[in-house]
Amino acid sequence: MKVAESIAIVTGGASGLGEACVREIVSGGGRAAIFDIQADRGEALVKELGDAVIFAKTDITDEKSTKDAIEKTINALGSLNVAINCAGVGDPGKVLGKKGPLPLNVFNRVVQINLVGTFNVIRLAVERMVHNDPGEDGEKGVIINTASAAAFDGQIGQPAYSASKAGVVGMTLPIARECAGYGIRIMTIAPGLFDTPMLATLPTEVRDALGKMVPFPQRLGKPSEYARLACHIIENTMLNGEVIRLDGSIRMAAK
Repeated sequence: MKVAESIAIVTGGASGLGEACVREIVSGGGRAAIFDIQADRGEALVKELGDAVIFAKTDITDEKSTKDAIEKTINALGSLNVAINCAGVGDPGKVLGKKGPLPLNVFNRVVQINLVGTFNVIRLAVERMVHNDPGEDGEKGVIINTASAAAFDGQIGQPAYSASKAGVVGMTLPIARECAGYGIRIMTIAPGLFDTPMLATLPTEVRDALGKMVPFPQRLGKPSEYARLACHIIENTMLNGEVIRLDGSIRMAAK
């Protein structure tokens, strides 16, 4: 598959890693649907990037919302052969905080969006991709998920986030094994510290200090670097069923 042939849905596509993927796909000649709850930002990107992009306000944890968004994509762009899951939240919280145990609804929210939402998009995208005409090697589609370095070395205060991202890592291989029979590849990228809206609220000196924690290069990752890897995955058919750490070799300390 070529990026120029891509008709992609990108969850969380209105900002951060997702926005970078939308831009990279469009610059490579492909088309993309932005799935996000940020309507103002999504519509602004459509206005900026033109006819190659559509926006669908989407709650990825809701089956009907996601189905409707996929239907809108296919009606507008003609097909669907790539799905990139970037939507996520990173709400922190210790198991036992100053106000008591971590509220269960906080843990549930993070897992619902990061893990269940990702799976919801995968299953509904696969349902449509299996009907695509096979390309070279019988390929019908590519799905790229976003985990995190926290899936492997989560810090204090990240039990919900780490659990959700570890779940994304854990389901990559079994889904790839099943989808091999459908001609669909499944990959996961586990980014480290990236310059995204999740870190944008931190003071500059804190962001700089975080960047210096990375062995090399000593800086925060750029969303465009994530997007370039995603586009390489789209075009490299042998990449399947694997998790790639994109983190400058950082291994997070306990706190």
